[in-house]
This record gives sequence, structure tokens and C-alpha cells, in this order.
Amino acid sequence: MGVEAEVVGSRSDAVKDVRKPAEAPPEEWSPASGGYAPGAQVLVRDDLWLVRKCTLTEHDGWMVEVTGISPFVRGMDATFYDRLDVVQELDPRETELVPDDSRNHRRSRLFLEAIMRKTFLPQTEHGLALADNFLMDQQVHQLRPAELALSMKNPQPRILIADVVGLGKTLEIGVLLAELIRRGRGERILVVTPQHVLEQFQRELWTRFGIPLVRLDSTGIQRVQQDIPAGRNPFAYFKRVIISVDTLKSDVYAHHLEHTDWDAVVIDESHNLVNRGTKNNALARLLARKTDALVLASATPHNGDAASFAELVRMLDEAAIANQSQYEVEDLKHLYIRRTKTSDEVREAIKDDVWARRGPSKPIPVAATQKELAVFKELATRWIPAGSSEPSASRHQLVPYRLLKTFLSSHRALLETIKTRIGNLDNPPPDKPKNGAKKSRPVDPAVREAARKIERAALVDLRHLAEQIEDQDSAKLAALLDELRSMEVGPGSDTRVVVFSESIPTLKWLAEAVPAALGFNHTTSPDEKKPWLGFGGAVQVMHGEATTDQEQQDIVEKFGLRDDPIRILFTGDVASEGVNLHQQCHHLVHYDLPWSLIRIEQRNGRIDRYGQEHRPEFRALILTSDIPWRTDETTGQPRTLDDRLVGEKLLMREAEAHKIEGSAEAVTGLYRAKEEENRLTQDLIAGRTVEESIKQSQQGGAAFLTGLLGQVGAVHEHPEVARAVVPKLFQSTADYFEEALRQVCRPNPEDMLSLRRDDDGTIAFEPPRDLLYRLKALPKSYLDEQQILPRKTEPGRVRITFSKKLAGVRLKAARETTASQWPNVSYVTDVHPVLDWLTDKVLVEIGRHKAPVLAATVDSPTFLVQGIYSNALGKPTIVEWMGVSNLHDNPVVDTLTADVLERYGVGPNMPGRAEPRDMPGLSALVPDAIEAAHRELVVLEAKYREQIDETLDPYRKRVADWKQEALFASARPNEAELDRTAERRLKLVKSLQTAGEPMLRLLAVLEPHTAAEEGTER
Repeated sequence: MGVEAEVVGSRSDAVKDVRKPAEAPPEEWSPASGGYAPGAQVLVRDDLWLVRKCTLTEHDGWMVEVTGISPFVRGMDATFYDRLDVVQELDPRETELVPDDSRNHRRSRLFLEAIMRKTFLPQTEHGLALADNFLMDQQVHQLRPAELALSMKNPQPRILIADVVGLGKTLEIGVLLAELIRRGRGERILVVTPQHVLEQFQRELWTRFGIPLVRLDSTGIQRVQQDIPAGRNPFAYFKRVIISVDTLKSDVYAHHLEHTDWDAVVIDESHNLVNRGTKNNALARLLARKTDALVLASATPHNGDAASFAELVRMLDEAAIANQSQYEVEDLKHLYIRRTKTSDEVREAIKDDVWARRGPSKPIPVAATQKELAVFKELATRWIPAGSSEPSASRHQLVPYRLLKTFLSSHRALLETIKTRIGNLDNPPPDKPKNGAKKSRPVDPAVREAARKIERAALVDLRHLAEQIEDQDSAKLAALLDELRSMEVGPGSDTRVVVFSESIPTLKWLAEAVPAALGFNHTTSPDEKKPWLGFGGAVQVMHGEATTDQEQQDIVEKFGLRDDPIRILFTGDVASEGVNLHQQCHHLVHYDLPWSLIRIEQRNGRIDRYGQEHRPEFRALILTSDIPWRTDETTGQPRTLDDRLVGEKLLMREAEAHKIEGSAEAVTGLYRAKEEENRLTQDLIAGRTVEESIKQSQQGGAAFLTGLLGQVGAVHEHPEVARAVVPKLFQSTADYFEEALRQVCRPNPEDMLSLRRDDDGTIAFEPPRDLLYRLKALPKSYLDEQQILPRKTEPGRVRITFSKKLAGVRLKAARETTASQWPNVSYVTDVHPVLDWLTDKVLVEIGRHKAPVLAATVDSPTFLVQGIYSNALGKPTIVEWMGVSNLHDNPVVDTLTADVLERYGVGPNMPGRAEPRDMPGLSALVPDAIEAAHRELVVLEAKYREQIDETLDPYRKRVADWKQEALFASARPNEAELDRTAERRLKLVKSLQTAGEPMLRLLAVLEPHTAAEEGTER
């Protein structure tokens, strides 16, 4: 994070290029090894560097990203290319043995633990390593996406997380990103989200997972302009970035993307990317090509069209679908996961204290007033007559239903719609064919003019009736006030409510009318266009027309703070996707109802989501009339032209879907709110009921995609998620931190860092400059607010904790009682920058190309050796930790498990020995120990090669089958393109195989220690 130096050849720039990695080794070059192992020390230009990452590039050999160890370059980040510089690996046979005089061999134990932590997990390890170390409840269903993405079914970690609204997709993404970081596949991360959830997403990844992301919103752009030279690639400076899709498309960033590669890309609300020919789609396709790991997230993963869903899947794997119009969803289960709240695993895991059971959706019937009935009568008589043979005032079929729908919102909304429609009639836009369709047959100008006059006159009459309605004539307004009073919303109450409406005029009107009626004190408004701001902050309005992205973020944050005065949030569909409104609120009112099950579900999901502690309560105002309209042909009952026609039916059907199908999409077979609404309106025009429309929609939907939206992921081969087996020498991360801090900050951290430990578990200290450098990814507002950055008169302070209980309390307090939702203490996970900084410090404690000698309970000198095979991309395929002993006879090689290390006596109770008994003898055995470890590693590599091939062979077959099937698809690409795609995928598979010689490293030597020495040694 922050500015990186690049050292390439003879030049040194302020920024490193993000060079294109090779998908496989160039044919003309065979590297002698599989790159340089992370955690290894290398010599470049006579300085010692610690390898952080190694990537094979297309032209310049291995790109080695390092951190300086030698005094002159200590703490500096740099990048070398081994075809331009001499990157010297240190021969393990020449390792110098050194004594360790620290108490209980603390320095050596920390050194070993640091190497274990810095060594990336190998390709053959599919278990999760960090799942227990995050600030989240342990929910198995939230670990499943990471399990699937990292499984042997995928040559790349690519997945579509399609869980329904509220299940915790952000948490699932955080788990996967942390696991990728642990595997060396998450150094460079790009997260793309809608603008209004940018800070929310960033905050979750930092507070719960310790993953800092640079936020490139309007504030972030200004920071970039200040920190880097004009025109330079910002993604070369900031390696982990979160940005909105709209900002990313802008000229400021778009042209840099072709020259930037990522380890992992996350795209939230990815259903917005499927339309070919759009900028969003082009952006997503580019990012898919420029990253190894790809995570797509969407609660509505497709629009019911097979080709559109195929487009999303092809971003994950371009050889997954041969025929985009016909394929089996079952064949794609390795690429996506979808669960609902009714899925067995989810239902069993979620408890009321982390997600309260959902309350009912209660319709509140509201009888229209006389003036409102006059409008209903006009609509039923002149606009939507009962008989299909009777003429309508408009020759456009959708216009009458648009008028009805806006009136069901409010008379204010109806008046605005009438105004817009009259404007269109007076100044008609030119006819333009849509989507390449032919122009319709021209209408006689005289006929058109006559129709225009008839409609305009009817609109004027309708406007006159609507203008007669005043606030006291609105039945729904009166009902809303009654309902809010029954909830005890008002001055002196802590109760909060979110009120949804589809109409911006309705939202503005309610925000002006409701607060005063409830008794909120009115002051002079600072903004004439937003008079609701004059109620002391008790009322906020959020919609896409008049609130900026930053204002929307601020409003959402305020709504989540317990001490903020906000009590009522009037909002529209801008808040129906991705926004958390549940932290202080469990009441939701639909002032009007969308004609879409999906939209109702999305609205309800704002407060009915993971983390809701109180039972979510839903209300909907149902405006009714006694104006007769049509008779239902099936039941013979009268149908009225009011909210009972559509809204109430959809409200109850959504509640039923929540309990039975688990999601609204499964009810209609339609997967986009707008499409669902259009279909329903057309069916109403045709005389069908809502029930008939839903039934026909189900029958006509893309049946083969229905499985995608069912209980996918509910049944697993293994009930528990597999865990990675990684050796460790400390009982906990906190123990490691404490010991490391005392070793690195000698004589004591209390003096060096002004460190203070509070009784509640808070650790506060002054961050050194090299740690501040790593924290620069965090928002400057956060760093200033938490006083982490030094000021003119006093130094900065970092506050951390290893206590989940304390971190949880502080996180909750930040959401409730402060002016910010950022907690004032940071929970330290295994990927937290503070821990990463300290581990780098520990690694250089032993010195260049040296291994310590420890007194241990072994029978003969035992050499601890690390062996790593890597693939052609520089990622480890095999990592072995070995203990080599009995070198004078027949060498024995043990795998260093926790039990073996305990048997060796490597731990906090080691007695220690300041000077080895036989340093020359031990040094003479080093080459033999390395040779024995090498022989063992070669044998293990053959076994692992079979395992890797067994993993990759099914994918090779899938690619071959895909190519063959694609040749006979109706809309297949040309054969040359098929060949290129197949070649790329097979080349990727080849690059994942073990390549070159292993990297061996002597870590330490254990010298026998006898019981007689107890109490005599350190």
C-alpha cells in the first residue's frame, strides 16, 4: 500500500509498472526453478531483500517483489526482474549456523513461526486456514463459497456468489479474499461495487478481516492526484483498491486497466454486467481477462435469459458453456453457489441473536376519501374502462396504468406524471425504432392529432381532480401517521422507521408533511430545496435524483448510528440493493408497493438481513375504493381499481415465497424487477389477474435456469468445511504478537513504542514510520479520526486488540454511539497490516543466510528444512516442512506436524543454550541434511504430481468436450477463435503443474539436550 519503488536494470522510478504475467512459460525459455519462494532471502545489487511475491512475466522473466532487509534498503519495497538484474538465491548448503542466546530460544521460535506464516499455502491445500480468526460469528454457510472457489474443481479461484438478499455476501467475500492472501494470490485486489455501498464494503473488510482497501471515490481521486505524478497508473501505487463501477469507467482510470493485472477482482451486483455492448459489460470482460481470481456477487444473478447468464458464467470460465442458448445449469455447480434463508444449512446455523425471525407483512387497508374516489372514478371511466371494447383516453396502452400506479403512490406523484405526459404531447419526441426494430406503419397526422387532443383534454380533467386533493384529503397520509404513532415514532422516542416509495414527488411531500404532524420541532431549514432538513436531522430523504453518492453514503451511515437524531428515512429504490439499514431499525413501511415481487423482496431485505437483532416488521398501506370496475371471470367477484388489484397480492405472495421457495424469483421465473413489472402490466392490459400472470410467467420462463434459483448448495459432501493443516509454534496469534514485540522492540516495547495495555484488552502504541506506510491504504478521514497519523504537537496512536469480545463491543458501539461507524480499536487478524509488519521484522532477526541452533529433546542433530516446489506461475504447488535426523547412519525425515514439534521439545519451555556444543560438527552436516531433504522432496513430488494431475485432468477433459460441443452449437464462434480459447485454457492448466527444481531452505538445527542440563542453561 502506498508508493512503491521499482528497481529495473539500471533505472529506479517512483512507481513500478504492473507488467503482464505470462499464462505459461515462454516456449523458448525453461527456468531453472519455479521462481523465488516468498519468505526467502535474495541478494540483488549487493543488498539483501525478502521475497514477498514472485510472478512470471511475458518478456522479463520472474518479477520478484521484495522488501529491503539490509540497512541501506530496510523497509523499502522494490521490484526486480531476473532477466534484467542478477537475483541471487542463497545456496542452502552454505547456510551459516549461529547461536541463539535469547531466553528459551525466543528469537529462533519467532523466526520459525514467521517463516510458517509468510510461506504461502500450496496449490494442493484446499482447506481453509484462517476461518477462525475473523470478527464474525462462525457460520458454516458463510465459509462455503471460499471452500468451493479453492476446491480442486477449479483451476482458478473463480465463483459467482448468488445468495439471496441478506445472507452475508460481504462476509463470504472477505473470507475468500483473506484465504487468497494467505495463498499468495491476493496481493493485488480490486473490488468494484455500486457507489452507495463503497464505504460500507470497505469498512466491513477492514473491521472484520483486517484487509485495508484504498477507496477511490471523489475524495480518493483527490488523494491520488496529490500522491502520484500526473498521468501515472494509480493502480501501480495502490495494490488493494475499492472503486465504484461508474468511477472505474471514467477516463481517469479506464485507460489504465489494459496495463494492469490483478490477483483478485470482486464485482458486486454483477447482474448489471450481462448486457453485451454496454460499458459495464466491456469493463467486466476486460477485468475477467486481467485477473487470476474472480468473484462475482449478485442476489439476482440473471434476467431469465440463457444467453445473459451464459455471459456471466463465461467471465468465470470462457470454456464453461459451449451453446449459450442451451446448457445444463447442473454442469456449472463448480462455478456458483446459491442459498436462501430456507436452505437447510442456513436455517440450522442462523440463530435469533444474529438474525431475528422475520415478522409478518401486514397490509393496512385504507379507504379512499371522497376526493380520491373522484380520481378513481375518472380512471375507471375514461382511462382503464372495464370492457376491452370500450375506448381509453390514450391510444398508448401503458399510459393509463402509469397514471393509476402513480396515483396509488400519491396525488403529488400523479400530478407530476400528468405534467410530464402533457409536455410529451405538446412536444412529442421524434419516433425512433428500438433495438433495430422497423418503424411502425405511419399514422395519419389528422388521426394522431385528434387522439392527442382527446388525451390532453382527459389529462387536464384528471389534473383538475387531483389538484382538489389536499393533505387532509389523503387517506394514506393519515394512515401513515397513525401507523407511525402506533410504532411510537416521534420526539423523545428511539424508534426508527424506513418508509419506501417509488415516487420522488411522494418522498419529498411526505418528508415535508410527516415530521410536523408527528410533533418534531421545526427550525429554519438551511436548504430551501430540502425543507425536511429543518427538523433537526430527524428526517432524511434519499433518492437518486437529488442526493449525490456521497450524500447517500452519509445518510446510510447516520441511519446506522444510535446517537444520530435521524428517526425517519424516506427512500426509494436507490436503497433497495446492497444497503444496510438494519443496525438501528426493524420497522419498514411500504407507502406504495412496486408491481414486482423482486423489488418488494429487495426492500424488505434492507432490514431483514444477517445481523438483525430484532424481529423485522413490515407494513404496507393499501388504498381501497368502492368504485366498481371488472368482474373476475373465475370467481365472479368484483375487482376494484386500487391497491388490491396488484400491490396487496404481491405483498402476500412475497411473504409466502420467503417461507416456501426462499426467493421471489423462483415464483415468477423472471429475474429482473423491471421485466417483471412490464410483464404484469401487459397481462393486466390483456385482462388477466395477478395470479394468472404469475402462473403464465412460471410456465413461460427459462425452465432450465430454475435450478439456479433453488436450494443450490443446501447439501454438501462434507458437513464441516475442511481446514488447512499448517504447523505452528504458538498457541495463538496474540501469543505470537506479544513475544515478537518483545523480541523486536528491545529492551521493551513500552519505552520504544510508548505502548500501553488496558485491562479491557486494548493495546495502544505509537506506530513507527514503516508501519504508517502500510496503513496508508485506509481512508485519511479514518486515520485522522482515530488519531493514527502524527500531528504537529503529538504522535499518532494505533489501537488494536486480539479480543473478539472487545472488538465486537467496540464495533457495535461505533454503530450506535459515535459520529462514525469506524470502531476505535482494530481487531488483529492473521492478515492485518500490524501483524504483517511485525512478522517482517522478525524475519530479519536471524540475519542473512543463517540458521539458528537450538537445544532440544532430540536423540541426534535434527535439521529443520523447508522444501517448496512451485508451478510455472511462481505459486507453490508443494510445501513440505521436514525434520532431518540420523545423518551419520540412515537419514530419517519427519514431517513437521504439531505433534512432531512437541516431541522435539520446540516450544516456550525450551531451556535454551547460549552456545552450541559442537558448532563445527553441525556445520559439516548441513550439506548432507539438505541432500536428504531434497531426496525426500523428490519422492513426495512424484506423489503430489499424481494428485495435481488428478485435479487438472477433469478440467482438460471439460475443455475438450466444450470445444467439440461448441463446433455444433447454433451460435458458435469461428473455429480459429475456438482453438485460441481452448489453447488458453489448456495453457493455464499446464502452467499449474510443478515446474523446475525445488527451493530448499535450512531453517534451524536442533542439538540434543539432556535432562542433566535442566536448570543450567538459558
